[in-house]
Amino acid sequence: MSFASREIEQGGDAPAAQAVPRPEYPRPQFVRDRWLNLNGVWSFGFGGDQAAPSRWELDRDILVPFAPESERSGIGDTGFHPAVRYQRTVELPADWAGDRILLHFGAVDFDTTVWVGDVEVGRHRGGFTSFSFDITEAAAVASAADGSFVLSVLAEDDTVAIQARGKQSRRPENYEAFYTRTTGIWQTVWLEPVAAARFGRPVIRPDLPSSSFAVELDVVAPAAGLTARVELLDADGLVAAATAAVTAQLTPVVTLPVPADRLRTWSPEDPHLYRVRFTLLRGETVLDELDSYAGMRSIAIDGRRVLLNGRPVFQRLVLDQGYWPDTLMTAPSDDALVADIELGLAAGFNGARLHQKVFEERYLFHADRLGYLVWGEFADWGAKVGPGGPQEPTVSFVAEWVEALTRDLSHPSIVGWCPLNETYQPITDRLTILDDATKALYTVTKAIDPTRPVIDASGYSHRVPAADIYDSHLYEQDPEVFATLMGGLADGRPYVNTAPDGTEWSVPYAGQPYFCSEFGGIWWSDTDRTGDESWGYGEAPRTRDEWLDRFRRLVDALLDDPAMFGYCFTQLTDVFQEKNGVLDFRRVPKFDLRTLRDIQSRPAAYELDDVRPLEP
Repeated sequence: MSFASREIEQGGDAPAAQAVPRPEYPRPQFVRDRWLNLNGVWSFGFGGDQAAPSRWELDRDILVPFAPESERSGIGDTGFHPAVRYQRTVELPADWAGDRILLHFGAVDFDTTVWVGDVEVGRHRGGFTSFSFDITEAAAVASAADGSFVLSVLAEDDTVAIQARGKQSRRPENYEAFYTRTTGIWQTVWLEPVAAARFGRPVIRPDLPSSSFAVELDVVAPAAGLTARVELLDADGLVAAATAAVTAQLTPVVTLPVPADRLRTWSPEDPHLYRVRFTLLRGETVLDELDSYAGMRSIAIDGRRVLLNGRPVFQRLVLDQGYWPDTLMTAPSDDALVADIELGLAAGFNGARLHQKVFEERYLFHADRLGYLVWGEFADWGAKVGPGGPQEPTVSFVAEWVEALTRDLSHPSIVGWCPLNETYQPITDRLTILDDATKALYTVTKAIDPTRPVIDASGYSHRVPAADIYDSHLYEQDPEVFATLMGGLADGRPYVNTAPDGTEWSVPYAGQPYFCSEFGGIWWSDTDRTGDESWGYGEAPRTRDEWLDRFRRLVDALLDDPAMFGYCFTQLTDVFQEKNGVLDFRRVPKFDLRTLRDIQSRPAAYELDDVRPLEP
């Protein structure tokens, strides 16, 4: 059985005919057979309520997991609502009796409090990361004679508060590069029965030089007599197996060596995935089972090169903001996630920068199986100290980013991390909160994941001299001027973003790998050509051929630079008023994708064997 065949839809205990939006299993890298999807119609109300949830009066319905601002939710109210409330009755399957019950949320924006009956079972702060509560005792107390109980959720999301919000507008309307807000539940809600002793979230780290996987076993309630077994499988059967005694809170680590005749690497050309099976036992009794997968690949830095499996692979990335017109930050379907990756591949991109949003796990699953390189990013655009910035970094940024990192560590498609984007503060303003936040986020990222390169702050205020990667954003639309500005990299003089008045924002370039992580953004709209209803960078081309010529010449300037390890073109799709995508907002291509692919698919100078190796 392949890892993909273990996909479970609708919920292992839900009737197959039940109409549930987003019915697919939400955590495809760590699958249990039994679960219950709680998406669907919930009672809903705007505003907070100090009363116990049993006394809440909710005046409308909402379709979860779509935010109330979205049309798909059935509400479509884009006004300011600092608090929203949800409620529904839950009936547990009879065969869950005696199990611990975990309640999972994919993401809720921003400050979430959850009750079972009138018993508060947990609280979580952070609008982009997943969280869970054990509701076993509360469900037992609150359950009616038929075993049902009432589940209530309060989500507080103050638009003017200091919190990570990505591209969400703080005005009533959308404007510039700010888009419709997302409040409350916006990813799948689900229940899962587990044993008291069980797996948490294991971490799978490939080690290509030793042809092995190192697996860190997270076990809840470890005790003497417990054994964890890990098996690695491919299409021909068992590849390797290992066991570990689980007797303490220390994290057991097991190694799964892959014999040479069974070794296949993960790459964009061949995204091979092994199946990984986890079993937790007490003696011969199985307490928990997880089905997972892993990809064998390496990422290394060699001077100014970033190597994938020991070779230079030019990263032809596209900026993907993950918005849809009727569902906002929530993908309307699993197929929509797949379509965005397949459309990117069809246009000649081999990956994406997942921009200003922590994408749901199913997107990463599809990137893993389709061989799509991605950079994981946090939703903190334009962090600045003091007035005038879209948001100000706080310790909550670090806490939420740690949650994102620890959730997504094991995905082979992720090839780099970007904890901050376009922060701005003059370099002369020493020892600011921005410096502290940038260094803290960079350091914690390296501590949690030493296997991938990290950008300290993409584009603007680089504050870590020894950061793995240095980058810039340049939206110059004249290809000749663009090539000139970008042309100094080979001599160690790359383009570095500065403030509009010329004030330096960053520490100097120190010879690390470099790429242009935002460029292009060429304005094109078939309907809005005056600038009154849409925008893009520079003057809009007069014809499609003129757009394609500009695209080609901008791309050529970067493909021809042997010191450039990649680029990220803005962007995959239009987003509301920002109409500079290669697809429109409804994913209809605006240009012939084969032409875009042909422009991008020629070998980059960075990839050619006859190019002199780059020196630091």
